[in-house]
Amino acid sequence: MSPLLFKQSIYRQKIIFIITLLAVSLPAFRLCAQPPAAQPAARERICLNEGWRFMRYTKEPDTLIYDEWPQSFDRNDNKVADTRATESAVVISSARSLKNWILPAINEFVKDPAAHYQRPPGNPGKDFAFVQNNFDDSRWASVSLPHDWAIKGPFYKEENAIVGGGMGRLPIQGVAWYRRKINIPESDKNKNIYLDIDGAMSYTMVWINGMLAGGWPYGYNSFRINLTPYIKPGEDNQLAIRLDNPANSSRWYPGAGIYRNVWLVKTNRLHIAHWGTFIRTNNVSAASATVSLTAQVENTSDANEQINTVTDIFLLNNQSQRTGNKIASFPARAININARSKTTVENTVKIKDPLLWGPPPMQNPNLYVAVTRLYRQGKLIDEYETRFGIRELTFDADKGLIVNGRPVRIQGVNQHHDLGAIGTAFNTRAAERQLELLKEMGCNAIRLAHNPPAPELLDLTDRMGFLVIDEVFDCWEKGKTPLDFHLIFKDWHEADIRSFIRRDRNHPSVIAWSFGNEVGEQYTGEEGAAIAKKLHAIVKDEDSTRPATASMNYAKPDMPFPAVMDIISLNYQGEGIRDAPAYAHLKGIKTTPLYPAFHQKFPGKMIVSSETASTLSTRDTYIFPVTSGISAPVSDTTGGDPQNSFVSAYDLYTAQFGASPDKVFAAQDHNPYVAGEFVWSGWDYLGEPTPYYTARSSYSGIIDLAGFKKDRFYLYQSRWRPNLPMAHLLPHWTWPGRTGKITPVHVFTSGDEAELFLNGKSLGRKKKAPFEYRLRWDSIIYEPGELKVIAYKNGKPWATDIVNTAAAPAALRLSADRDTIAVGNNDLSFITAAVTDHKGTLVPDADNSIRFSISGPGEIVATDNGNPADMTSFSSGERNAFSGKALVIVRATGKGVIRLTAASNNLPTASVTIRTQ
Repeated sequence: MSPLLFKQSIYRQKIIFIITLLAVSLPAFRLCAQPPAAQPAARERICLNEGWRFMRYTKEPDTLIYDEWPQSFDRNDNKVADTRATESAVVISSARSLKNWILPAINEFVKDPAAHYQRPPGNPGKDFAFVQNNFDDSRWASVSLPHDWAIKGPFYKEENAIVGGGMGRLPIQGVAWYRRKINIPESDKNKNIYLDIDGAMSYTMVWINGMLAGGWPYGYNSFRINLTPYIKPGEDNQLAIRLDNPANSSRWYPGAGIYRNVWLVKTNRLHIAHWGTFIRTNNVSAASATVSLTAQVENTSDANEQINTVTDIFLLNNQSQRTGNKIASFPARAININARSKTTVENTVKIKDPLLWGPPPMQNPNLYVAVTRLYRQGKLIDEYETRFGIRELTFDADKGLIVNGRPVRIQGVNQHHDLGAIGTAFNTRAAERQLELLKEMGCNAIRLAHNPPAPELLDLTDRMGFLVIDEVFDCWEKGKTPLDFHLIFKDWHEADIRSFIRRDRNHPSVIAWSFGNEVGEQYTGEEGAAIAKKLHAIVKDEDSTRPATASMNYAKPDMPFPAVMDIISLNYQGEGIRDAPAYAHLKGIKTTPLYPAFHQKFPGKMIVSSETASTLSTRDTYIFPVTSGISAPVSDTTGGDPQNSFVSAYDLYTAQFGASPDKVFAAQDHNPYVAGEFVWSGWDYLGEPTPYYTARSSYSGIIDLAGFKKDRFYLYQSRWRPNLPMAHLLPHWTWPGRTGKITPVHVFTSGDEAELFLNGKSLGRKKKAPFEYRLRWDSIIYEPGELKVIAYKNGKPWATDIVNTAAAPAALRLSADRDTIAVGNNDLSFITAAVTDHKGTLVPDADNSIRFSISGPGEIVATDNGNPADMTSFSSGERNAFSGKALVIVRATGKGVIRLTAASNNLPTASVTIRTQ
């Protein structure tokens, strides 16, 4: 069985992708805060996250620009998300532009040698003070990486702000510098020295000892700068990194700064190339699997060399540590490699009784590691680790996704890259917490919207067993904002695609590549399809084992654009866009439900909904009356509260182009060949605050920005975990002033029927009808007391939920997600502060101001409450509760016991302790 298998049926042609690959290149330890295991002298990977000096211009910046950008354009970013991409500025470079010195860095990702860039003579910026070794930066701020300079605010609250609601109202804009010295001992004089930056926003340019060494403009890609020609062994070498982050360059909060990890990598002249291994598996069964390894070896010396390669395979445990002895070895290979060249080594081995990688709960995400060693004349000269798993994926047009022979429904969400109150500065624990809550809901898949993630996020999805669609671009030649990627698409698209895939192609969790999201080229017929074909070809040239696609919110089955795609990836079109009567008055794309039409046109291609729903709500806020339909667009008069910037939490109200979960579920159940969905979105995110542009963050998350579950969390859980006994009542039952008024009650349950009780009196028993996903009692007259539901399944009691009317606020309650955390930047404790009455019942309308303080070896990193319209700085130690809750994020600065205390006027103080290790 080959990695990509094409089958033909007698009755109809069907394309089925079978993928059995997986591996992650890990030349050393992954987390920056962890000490490395004993490393061979052959290769070192050193974390450079500490000891940086930082300066951001408050006035006019320097003139060391990557390129000239348009200066006159429409700065309004208050646009509906599915607005057609039309930006297409032509950039004319000037003599000030440094891009010609930056572009040669991408030659290894440009396949055609004739298209390689030559570095011009000269060294621009060499006389600028900030790049000099002797510049005094002691007055600059001291920072640690990852670093997001904008997240502490303050928020821009004014109209026509330089950064508006679309980009999160935070000060992302401007030019900034980072400086740090690196000591290179004399013993490294014959080694290669590289700087690996996992992500910096944006237009990065790197100087070392006053020499411009390279850069990378796209803020989401990881990249490597070769420092070797400019290093002075035996001395402290000065790094100076310039970033330029323009406003009007994104549709969401992009963050600012060097917001991912940075590494110093040292290798011998002969070594495994950057992202140089690729593992694929085939002939997978319970009895055996064939593992194929491709390794690219690089010789940067001036001599031809002969070397030997040896690769051993080990099983990893769930902490990604080797367990026991090696389980297999590739045959040793001797190779000759010419000076200043690269060569590829192919090798194959069979593994008996393999432990397969697959998504829980039916399967386990088992991982292996291949350790590749290079020897010259018997001496070890390089060692490189590649994690991998063994699995087979089939993308079937009728049955959907099949993993290791088992059908797996895609129960996915879309995720932007910010981590709420800590911004885009990547933190492993914060990302893990997001995934843990999604997993509790029943989510098994993540679509990365709309850019490559931090590499550690994919380490988490590998370990936790999530399926991933990895995405690289939100636009191509036609942009969505005046200064977005379309300005550099021509120069950088090939390098960004190839580097993105080489970094991530070995992750077992990545099941498909997406090279575009709702791009403007959907509208341009054959012209747009030609660009899609070019990008598709680059993706497949890098990795032929996975399907490649782009998500479509406009392209129809009879257009040329979707024909390019290996799988049909639809945004909102499956259930229809603005097609229901409640949406008829709206302007924009109007589409009838298109699952059947796409299935008929492309009978051999799997269909997946890459974006669904875009349901909007603010947690535990309910607005009356409630629509009688199953889906309606939010407005100031229906489902919305413009005075407070709230959206009703009945979860029936949507963005203009969206649909409720109920409508999406029905559309997919009517078309069972659809492989599943990725909901927009799993968590709220910074920026794009539909429908209230004056807010700071989105309303579309199933979980709010602080990590508190919205009601629809339980609606998805009822569908995605049908065997979990659960029932959830909404709304809350504390309504001063509503006595005697109609207050609809809805129930989300994995049962098939339920009975509702108010103060012990039955209000009736209801059963779900076909294609019905919630139970509704829309005529309930409110009276204070106890609201209770008993859910049934197959006629037997299944689950119960109770909500009680709360009294006045009387206490604060603190609870930590974990009471023991590790010292350092990679671990955090997330502490919930709840306002309760005298019985301990949450007061759902409480907005008390809460003051937080800390003692012991810890610090408050940020606070939040999940309210998209709250403009209090995330760095503030004082926060109003929202719907009765607030969040505090704490980091350990040393060993010992941390005590967090919460205080609020007229309430007793509360505290919680966190131990560190």
